[in-house]
Amino acid sequence: MNEHDFWGIIDLLDWEAKTDDAIVRPAVEKLAQLDARSIYSFADLLSEKLYRLDQKEYALHIGEDAWQPDAYFSVDNFLYARACVIANGKDYYEKVLDKPEAMPKDLTFESLLYVPSEAFELKTGKPYDYIPAYPIETYSNKQGWRD
Repeated sequence: MNEHDFWGIIDLLDWEAKTDDAIVRPAVEKLAQLDARSIYSFADLLSEKLYRLDQKEYALHIGEDAWQPDAYFSVDNFLYARACVIANGKDYYEKVLDKPEAMPKDLTFESLLYVPSEAFELKTGKPYDYIPAYPIETYSNKQGWRD
């Protein structure tokens, strides 16, 4: 799987659907048609993009729950906000990389995180236990959180 294929699958998200599961379903089904290595590769690319966004400069611009010194900051909410950036496609992702202020305000999309595991389980009927190339949890990108 290359970058073009990755973004092609992201572009299958059905924003007309009524539920998050229905939104991601076309991407899950397409990914499940590929071999397991391609599913793992998709997970690696997704993890790399989430990792790149795991930086304070992006966390400062997510709306009401933005990072602030000496205040509670939801690491899960920030992970889901980063997923929202990717779910909105390559052009938006690149815009946000260049301009952190373009981070979505008060929007998240957790369901994107489960696309690889759902595709793998749909394809194989087996549990997904792959660990992607990059850690996705907030604060994993140590360089991105340095002052």
